[in-house]
Amino acid sequence: MTSGLDLRMAEHEQGVDSTSYTYSRRPVGLVWSVDFRTHDEAFRCEKQIKGWSRAKKRALIAGDLKGIHEIVRGEWERERVGKTSRWRRPEES
Repeated sequence: MTSGLDLRMAEHEQGVDSTSYTYSRRPVGLVWSVDFRTHDEAFRCEKQIKGWSRAKKRALIAGDLKGIHEIVRGEWERERVGKTSRWRRPEES
């Protein structure tokens, strides 16, 4: 998240911060960005995307919103199937 995208990209490319994720992955390239009206909106979006799987991030970069929804649906199904139900039908008398 930044208010100066060109400067931020230059800093990553130059390796200004040796502890940053991109330092050992240079050269870097920008593959996706979006503008937000507020800092809070940008912060929430960044945190959400950081928690996504690689597949969801690739779909986002490709602009494949349908693909993101399919991945989410698949993740939900795998989670649902993996859980055992605690609900039991009452014994019929």
